[in-house]
Order: sequence, then structure tokens, then C-alpha cells
Amino acid sequence: MKQFKNKVAAITGAASGMGRTLALELARRGCHLALSDVNEAGLAETAQLATKLGVKVTTAKVNVAKRDEMVAWADQVVRDHGKVNLVFNNAGVALGAFLETVKPEDFEWIMGINFWGVVWGTQAFLPHLKKAGEGHIINTSSLFGLLALPTQGTYNSSKFAVRGFTEALRQELDLENCGVSATCVHPGGIRTNIARDARMDNSITAKTGSSAEAAKRRFDKMLNTTTAESAALQILRAVEGNKRRVLVGPDAKFLDKIVRIFGSWYQPLTTYFSRKTMMG
Repeated sequence: MKQFKNKVAAITGAASGMGRTLALELARRGCHLALSDVNEAGLAETAQLATKLGVKVTTAKVNVAKRDEMVAWADQVVRDHGKVNLVFNNAGVALGAFLETVKPEDFEWIMGINFWGVVWGTQAFLPHLKKAGEGHIINTSSLFGLLALPTQGTYNSSKFAVRGFTEALRQELDLENCGVSATCVHPGGIRTNIARDARMDNSITAKTGSSAEAAKRRFDKMLNTTTAESAALQILRAVEGNKRRVLVGPDAKFLDKIVRIFGSWYQPLTTYFSRKTMMG
């Protein structure tokens, strides 16, 4: 997609962080917006900021983990805007837990939002994108969709799944030659609220002696590398260039190279540094 003016973009997780900055940057380029989140107050604030930039903005409270809500929202977006051209499956959450003892309901929670939200968003909007004749699906994986870390196994599971899903989707769309494409986004540390809003299992404290709040502070510091505004610009450039994958931030680019060079031998290194960080 070479330009965004007069296109319509649907964005999940639009109440804050990358979702908000993507919305505002698209609005600056003349793209109309359909925004969703479960945080209605933050969503209204994003909508107010975007409306000032002169584009049409609609909002909906949507739980991306629920397929019926995503399908209903996709249909509503087309009724409100007449079409939809871009879908940013951006909503995401974080969970710190040891895999041996992670609560099933917590594992289901993170997979529901991070992975199934991407699946449902893709399936709900794809027929509408094809009907529009031009479209792009942008699915947010993570640096942790490229490499794994201790205590991040549930997050890794969700983001590795998004990567595999999106890479297969892109190939299927290429086969169809239907005018719709897909990009997988791998952000490194982005300055958003994801770490501060993360769930932390009691196993973190039990096995490391570190409190959940201390673990959140470490995670937040690790993710404080690239601004959400810079991330949005990098993602939109990738869409304009029809890139299959975009690595957002210097940490994502560096660690991707480490994994490519060392293969699975990166794991002893991350284990060592994780031990030093968590247990002293």
C-alpha cells in the first residue's frame, strides 16, 4: 500500500501505546479510523486526538479474544465507513510466570488476546479487505517471537504463534494474488504500558525471591528502548514497502542477528543473564 490517504484502518488496542500512535500517525496522513479497545476511557481520548486531525473516527469496546465480538465489529466498521483497507491486530498483554506452575486461566488469557485476537481479527476483516480490492493486515508479534526467555514462556508461545500464523498467511495471500498482503511486526522494547499492566505469577517471587513489582520494573526498564512514535513510523514504512517482516528498534535488530548467528546456542546466554538479573 503506497499511501494511506482516504483509506480506512481498523486498529485494536488503540487506547494507548503503539495503537494510539499508529492511529494518530495514520490520521495525519488522511486515513480514516475504526478504533477498538477494552479501555473505553483511553479509547475515547485517542479518538478525540485523532478527530482533531480531520478524519472520521469510530470506536467500539471489543474483547479481541471473543470471535463473535470481532466479527460484529468488522461488519460494523464497513457499515460505518463503507470499506476497510488496513487491519492492525495490535492488542497485546504480558504475563510473567514459570511454565511448570502457570495457572491455566492465565495461560488461556494471554493466548486469547495475543494469539486468538490476531486470528479472529484476520478472519473477521479479510473478506472485507478483499472486497475493497486493496488491503493489508499488520499483525504484532514481538522480539519474543524470535527468541525465548525464562519466565516469558507464555508470552513467547503467543508471539511465536503470531509469527507462524502471519508468515503462512502472507504466503497464502501471495498465492491468491487478491490485492491483500500481510506484515508481521516484531517490536523490541517499546515505551508503552505493557510491562506495568502485566500479570505476574506468584512463582516469580517463590523461585527468585523478587517481588512481582520488582519484576515489572525490570521488564519495564528492558522495554524502554524505542518510543511508540518511532515504532509507528517504522511499521507504516514497512506497510508502504509491503515488507513481510519489520524489526522495530535496535534491540530487535541486534538480537535477531544473534539468533541467526548462534541458533539455539543463544539460550545459555539468555539463561545466564536472566539468572544474574533475577537472582543476583
